[in-house]
Formats: sequence, C-alpha cells, structure tokens
Amino acid sequence: MSKIALVDDDRNILTSVSMTLEAEGFEVETYNDGQAALDAFNKRMPDMAVLDIKMPRMDGMDLLQRLRQKSAMPVIFLTSKDDEIDEVLGLRMGADDYVKKPFSQRLLVERIRALLRRQEAVATDEVGDTEETKVMERGDLRMDPLRHAVSWKGKDVSLTVTEFLLLQALAQRPGFVKSRDQLMDVAYDDQVYVDDRTIDSHIKRLRKKMRTADDEFSAIETLYGIGYRYNEE
Repeated sequence: MSKIALVDDDRNILTSVSMTLEAEGFEVETYNDGQAALDAFNKRMPDMAVLDIKMPRMDGMDLLQRLRQKSAMPVIFLTSKDDEIDEVLGLRMGADDYVKKPFSQRLLVERIRALLRRQEAVATDEVGDTEETKVMERGDLRMDPLRHAVSWKGKDVSLTVTEFLLLQALAQRPGFVKSRDQLMDVAYDDQVYVDDRTIDSHIKRLRKKMRTADDEFSAIETLYGIGYRYNEE
C-alpha cells in the first residue's frame, strides 16, 4: 500500500481527497501546513507528496526545496487557476506534475498512479532485461534504471522519476529528435493531458541538474518548434 502525503491548508480538500485516495487503496496522511509535513517527513518519508503551493508557516515551494535536498520521491503540486508562474517555478525546482484547482479527483488519482508506476519501473527489475532496464552509457553519461542512478563524468546527479525517464528516452538514440508529444508519451499515461510548457520546464530543470556535475553540459539540444535531441559528446 503506497503512502501518500496530502498537504493543503484547505480542510475541505484534505477531507474529500483523502477519502477518495483511501477508497482507491492508498494510505493517506494529511497536513495543513508545510512545516507540519516536513516534521513528519523527517521521521518517515512517504511514497509521494501532493502539495498545495500557498500555505501558512511553510509554503509548498519551500517544502519542495527541503524535500529535494534528501529525496527524489514524486511530487505533485496543487495550484490555483492564476498560478502559472508558480507552476513553472515548481517544475523547475523538481516537482513532477501539477493539477489546477478546482480539479477532478479522478484525474488526480490517475496522475498519482502514473507517477507511482514509473517510480516502481525504475526501482525494480520486474519488467526483465530490456533496453529500458539495462545500464546505459553514452559518452560521459551513465544511467542505471534499476537503481534510479545517474552520473555524468563520474559525478552523481539526483533526478526525479520524470526527469530520469525523459533523459533516458533522449539518450537511448543519440542524434535522433524526440518531439514534445513523444516525450509526453514517455513521461505520462495516455489519460493524463499535459501541455508543451510542462515538458519544456522538465527539460530546463534536467539541464540545470546536469550542470551541477558539469557547468558546460550541453548534450540536450533544443530544436525550436520540433523537440529535443541528445548529442553524444
């Protein structure tokens, strides 16, 4: 049973969403501010967190920043209709997805399941020995899907599940272009709609993380209006 942390200062959302998730078989813990959630996470980390952005004491952005210092667990942001800047910033900081309020609880459940499946896929070898599970080396890049491990020039780089899958999809075929639609198919289920901006934000965050290992990292090339390409260096 996967443990989901739901963090929001709206008690109606905490009550209704937690009831829906529990009915779907999840273990749910609720918190009405970021500091209370962080205190609990320091004792036991959940399998996934669903965070509101605007909360008292510690908001979702601050909580995400603290989480990313110690964990790559999937994180979904709950955002208001007018929070476009916060959405992009959240994705750049390492969130895996966002859902706009008011939202369909069924859609939220599908996104949670999609991210948990992907996390499990890169953490286990249940799918057997395939191109997606073999250790992959492309020049200075090394990716081990079964351990969710990435290194560049021998330096470890911590990626979220979504970032890992996008990098893997690009690096599997150096020199070949992947459109944004193709990358959406890699990172999300068919039932989950995301726009181009979401993929672009993930790629920007991915580049930033790779540059922590090498500030001259340039293996991911943008082809404007087309998509992205991995160039083996």
